[in-house]
Amino acid sequence: MRRSEAQPPPPHRFRQPATRRTLTTFLFLLPFGISGLPPAAPVTSDSVRVIFETDLGSFELEVAVDRAPVTAANFLRYVDNGQYEGGSFYRTVHADNQPNDSIRIAVIQAGRNRGAAIPSFPPIALERTSETGITHRDGTISMARAGPNTATHSFFICIGDQPSLDYGGMRNADGQGFAAFGRVVAGMEIVRAIHEAPFEGQRLTPVVGILRAYRQEP
Repeated sequence: MRRSEAQPPPPHRFRQPATRRTLTTFLFLLPFGISGLPPAAPVTSDSVRVIFETDLGSFELEVAVDRAPVTAANFLRYVDNGQYEGGSFYRTVHADNQPNDSIRIAVIQAGRNRGAAIPSFPPIALERTSETGITHRDGTISMARAGPNTATHSFFICIGDQPSLDYGGMRNADGQGFAAFGRVVAGMEIVRAIHEAPFEGQRLTPVVGILRAYRQEP
């Protein structure tokens, strides 16, 4: 689901949205650790619920702050700073729209509001599925990246099980996989509706806007 603020359609792997040219590939994270991370709001349980309201409806995520603390804290700081509001789901990947990939996947990809007043946060270290035990199953949420340790704000949600995105899977030639950090617990029909929305290449046309993203109060 590279580093500029444009978001064109990628055909190869998961990448961070970047220029119209670099966005022809898809998802990937630098051993920066979390020392530079502004702390997310205090967590008082093993998971945090987050609601996304989109143009097509709402869905709820369970974020595994205990099992993927680096990735979860990074995602939550974007949520808590309101950076996903005004962002969008802009990419949908189907079996028939990734002709250059021998290992095919099914996901939707989203990113922050490119017009947000503050820039995106620094990249975070890659938490591999071999470390967290969170694998890419139907409804799993995971971070997009270019190379290991480059993830910032862009994330994707799996449609069906996607083992090639786990550590050791070869959707990315480096075999390091992607950082899964939670799952959809309600509204998976909305996620599937986004996946099936009109698209050209891998770009949703129009994009599906994110209206709000916020923590669910306990």
